[in-house]
Amino acid sequence: MLRETFGLPEFRGEQEHIIAHVNAGQDAIVLMPTGGGKSLCYQIPALCRPGIGLVVSPLIALMRNQVDILRQLGVRAAALNSSLSGPEQTRIKAALRNGELDLLYAAPERLLLPDFLDMLRETPISVIAIDEAHCVSQWGHDFRPEYLRLPEVLKHFPGVPVIALTATADPQTREDIRRRLGLDSAKMFLASFDRPNIHYAIMPKAEPRRQVLGFLRAHAGESGIIYCLSRATVDKTASALVENGISALPYHAGLDREILKQNQACFLREEGLVLVATNAFGMGIDKPDVRFVVHFDLPGSLEAFYQETGRAGRDGLPAETLLLYGMQDLVMRRNMIAQGPAPEEIKRVARAKLDALLGVCETASCRRQAILGHFGERLAEPCGNCDTCISPAQTWDGKIAAQKAISAAKRTQQRFGAGHLIDILLGNRTEKVARAQHDQLPTFGVGKELDRTGWGSVFRQLIARGAVEVDHDNFGALRITAFGDAIMRGQEHVIFRREEKSRVASATTAKPRERAALDPADTLLFTKLKAERGALARAQGLPAFIIFHDTTLIQIAKARPRTLDDLQKIPGMGRSKIEKYGGNILEAVKAFEETQA
Repeated sequence: MLRETFGLPEFRGEQEHIIAHVNAGQDAIVLMPTGGGKSLCYQIPALCRPGIGLVVSPLIALMRNQVDILRQLGVRAAALNSSLSGPEQTRIKAALRNGELDLLYAAPERLLLPDFLDMLRETPISVIAIDEAHCVSQWGHDFRPEYLRLPEVLKHFPGVPVIALTATADPQTREDIRRRLGLDSAKMFLASFDRPNIHYAIMPKAEPRRQVLGFLRAHAGESGIIYCLSRATVDKTASALVENGISALPYHAGLDREILKQNQACFLREEGLVLVATNAFGMGIDKPDVRFVVHFDLPGSLEAFYQETGRAGRDGLPAETLLLYGMQDLVMRRNMIAQGPAPEEIKRVARAKLDALLGVCETASCRRQAILGHFGERLAEPCGNCDTCISPAQTWDGKIAAQKAISAAKRTQQRFGAGHLIDILLGNRTEKVARAQHDQLPTFGVGKELDRTGWGSVFRQLIARGAVEVDHDNFGALRITAFGDAIMRGQEHVIFRREEKSRVASATTAKPRERAALDPADTLLFTKLKAERGALARAQGLPAFIIFHDTTLIQIAKARPRTLDDLQKIPGMGRSKIEKYGGNILEAVKAFEETQA
């Protein structure tokens, strides 16, 4: 199935084990990075097992994208959502009843409709996949209440294997997924969250528009996304890019729905277009050749940052990210949390997640180690592919400060958050400090060499390094890890980042890179193949990447296939694509070689 339908030579990572587990009728919870191949983990069982695969998906764009890709592979896939006309919905329901579908995508709220649920109960179901499963958790960064009712659906399909999948879940969110979906016996498959092809760069804001323009000069002619916090910033930034000769379009909820559809379609279909967007854009967008992601403003959490940067380089080729952050961003983010409708418990978690992101921004150590550490994964060596690895920051010896901070947590029985511990270190005799008699502790007032902002940075960097961790179930208390204990005993050295006050950066460390090791002749053929792919895509009204990924065209340019059998050896050339486009590809290669003779 992997080779003939999907045109792939081998499984990646845990894919084969996950698929075998679900094929055997067992439940699974899968955590795999964006671009890591989650979809195959339920698509292949849906094709191998008798019945129709049911996929719960939160967004129309996500469903449409997946269905277009599957149909190109010859898979009978469809999506039922509010964007379809009445006759279209009737046709898909008839196909469902007649067993003419392999996979059906639907939103969670549709599954709860009694008539639709009755129809499903009369249909053999091969597997139920819950995509973007972090949406079920209030601890997650994208909570959707309708996901909480999915167990009502699952109880109607006893014996059908359930697979819940996400790319962004810290340890607490993972257990919340298990509990809320009732997947107590599900096996958890935890792939590495690392995306080694992505270069991470983070810097303070200093003339941000100029910084972004400098970054984009290194990415001329490439597709990318720029995320902004507000609609007004989206509009201003998109206009500024256009004024500077960069092809850019805005995307935010304040625009007319038809304009949003058009701008998203343009981004998917055109190469070299920059989309400037709020975080309303992106989930489920499977455009593989996004070469960069820029955060013009601070995201709301490390999970959001990880998911949004993960939209770059899904084809496995090098990609760049840049995050700009400033004090005004931080104030705005904290105000958004404070003024939001969420209960205080959830606000407390949101503040802790924002602090975790700030810790990554302020760390002097490897960014990737800090990011992966948040998701419970330890990277043994610095990555060598982030700004702090390539251009080390100014630092200071943080051993004594770290020991003071950890001691404050230890002497208060690890029951308090950073704010209270900072009051103790600064010698602030607040009502809370006095009531707990923490002004009697040896650590009271021992930290006056730093101000409140400085101690806040210390605690965030300790969280980012994994020396302390936030206990969301205990009002954000900081708990000391084994690594933190080692720091206290003097067995680990601690270096903190010192922010360069006078730093004015006009560009990031990003540099143009070779996207593939192609010689000049192969590069010319690659360009011709892209033109042929573009023509095939336009004829069907589809994005070019749905026809072929760049990585497939690169392999064709290198291999110069002459027969249909030769094409079978190219990754991404499954049976259906060879039947549809094999002749076009072979003709294009032959015509190119004749011009070179």
